[in-house]
Amino acid sequence: MSFINYNAKEIHCKVVYYGPSLGGKTTNIQWVYQKTAEDQKSKLVALNTDIERTLFFDFLPLNVGDIRGFKTRFHLYTVPGQVVYDASRKLILKGLDGVIFVADSQIERMDENLESLRNLERNLEQQGYDIREIPLIMQYNKRDLPNVASLAELRSALNPYNAPEIEGCASEGRGVFESLKTVSKSIINVLKGGTTL
Repeated sequence: MSFINYNAKEIHCKVVYYGPSLGGKTTNIQWVYQKTAEDQKSKLVALNTDIERTLFFDFLPLNVGDIRGFKTRFHLYTVPGQVVYDASRKLILKGLDGVIFVADSQIERMDENLESLRNLERNLEQQGYDIREIPLIMQYNKRDLPNVASLAELRSALNPYNAPEIEGCASEGRGVFESLKTVSKSIINVLKGGTTL
């Protein structure tokens, strides 16, 4: 959950990009990083090992408003794509405020999307979160490819929670900021309803 820096008058919120390997999580976070003004962001940090990669940075958007005089700073994280790196995924989910699930729209990737979504549900539950109660966005990525599932198929398979859905093509930046803005607004609404400063 978010934490408050009283000295800087900032509320820090954590957004995690979750989904199957090579689905577009890293591309999303790199796009946001490249398009964010230098004076509003930290360095993009990559934690690379021989077998997995995690990216993160934080930024202070100018247009989400403040909460009782406090600005909101967002920390963006990606998880390793393969479910085999579950320990890292669990660690990255600790203290989250919202999730952007980046699904690969290609028909042949549906099983991997489902496996990753079940893994997210399980990991959230183990940490005391209810996926139905956290800000969650479903981003259907790679919509520019010829072999994609229909929105109805994606919705039926991946969105039993009726979470907001956004079509995307992260490599072109389509849907990237819409996903982030949607989850950010959801987080702000949760904070406004429950923050006592």
